[in-house]
Amino acid sequence: MQTLGTALFALACAAFSGAAPAQDALRGGSLYAARCAGCHSVDRNRIGPLHAGVLGRRAGSVAGYTDSPALARSKFFWNAKTLDRWLADPEGLVPGQKMGYSVAEARDRADLVAYLALLH
Repeated sequence: MQTLGTALFALACAAFSGAAPAQDALRGGSLYAARCAGCHSVDRNRIGPLHAGVLGRRAGSVAGYTDSPALARSKFFWNAKTLDRWLADPEGLVPGQKMGYSVAEARDRADLVAYLALLH
């Protein structure tokens, strides 16, 4: 699994290469550290589930993490669109879930998703 440090290193390398999406992911990494790391980790379950490999994973399916029954029953997979909807309004996407935090700004959500896409 990729640690936060190696992910940030990859982001920095991409930023220096001039790749435009990396700039958003780099900002997303900073947002993640400020807004998400209190409950989540890249490589281990904490208050919330780990985020490495989140894109493409079935919602509510992290091994070793007990999700809300509502999210565990969900049938969708995490992709850019579902993560954006989740971050904007978790309760609106999955009534009965247990995340009590949302991200109002569309740019912040997009940058967070760009960062999460780098985590394997």
